[in-house]
Amino acid sequence: MRAVVLREGKLEVRDTADPVPGEGELLLRTLSTAICASDVHFMDHPEMGVDDPTGRSLYDADRDIVLGHEFVGEVIGHGPGTTDNFPVGTRVTSIPIRLVNGGADGARIIGQHPDAQGSFGELVVVAEGIARRVESDVASDAVALVDAFAVGEFYVRSAALAPGEIPIVIGAGAIGLSAVAALAARGIDPIVVSDFNPERRELARDCFGAHVVVDPAQESPFDVWRELRAERNLWGPAVVFECVGASGLIQKLVESADMATRIYCAGGWYTGDTLDITTATRQGVTIQFGGGPMPQDWYGTLDAIAAGRLDPTPSIGRVIDLDDVPAAIDFARRGEGPPRIIVHPNGAAS
Repeated sequence: MRAVVLREGKLEVRDTADPVPGEGELLLRTLSTAICASDVHFMDHPEMGVDDPTGRSLYDADRDIVLGHEFVGEVIGHGPGTTDNFPVGTRVTSIPIRLVNGGADGARIIGQHPDAQGSFGELVVVAEGIARRVESDVASDAVALVDAFAVGEFYVRSAALAPGEIPIVIGAGAIGLSAVAALAARGIDPIVVSDFNPERRELARDCFGAHVVVDPAQESPFDVWRELRAERNLWGPAVVFECVGASGLIQKLVESADMATRIYCAGGWYTGDTLDITTATRQGVTIQFGGGPMPQDWYGTLDAIAAGRLDPTPSIGRVIDLDDVPAAIDFARRGEGPPRIIVHPNGAAS
């Protein structure tokens, strides 16, 4: 198959071996897939894949790795031991993990392991047991964004906002927008979003449900939050969704926060950072890292998109083919461009 192949630290578009469905697996023709910051981080921090104690990811410079883990495809083949639940032609998506021996021996992250080739290729393999049929006529490009929008759903569900609490979303990339969408779906008002990019601020407000957008170069989102809580008589603590992942940002948030602020770190962390524990203790903050999305968040987001309750497609700024992926990943590395870029490995998707 043609694919975007990572080998010896370099990306190139060329032929690589077709993935072969094993026991209980489906072979999909990739219809639509999205570029994620995780693809960039996996490339730029190979030590994370070399030293992953979980075995879920593996960076091996001497083996082809096909990136990509946000996808939807069409069933074109079946491995041994599969059922008739997914006939040829069925549109299918999946949580991006490939089970080892049905999960008995762990899992591999699709797109981050040479034994779990990703969706920046014409073909991809998924486990039948965790795959889901896309029942509605929703666009494939929307389904390809399930994984990204499940992240925000997980963190917002975990936060369990109480009456009187005002959320602050830091960063309006795809993950920030997913947090805004999850907050809006719960009727949270007001929602504050902070981002340096004016187009992303407008997107958060006009398409995903943010009420107040802040340019942090001009004013602190915490100052805006303090004004809002006084105006609306909402005196609960701040609930912050950090959706950037920049070095030093968590420390800055802790220093700026009021007592009892809760911070949910959704930005993705692939390098070490430091935090002044004394300051965090003085501020009485609660910080949660990682841990999701869980299956209930992933499948719930798929259901919301398929039913039309959630439309993630305004986050899409470009649609490209395989040949354009290396340049687009470099674009994403520089933090430029739209929140999501969609790839059609086999041409136009339905």
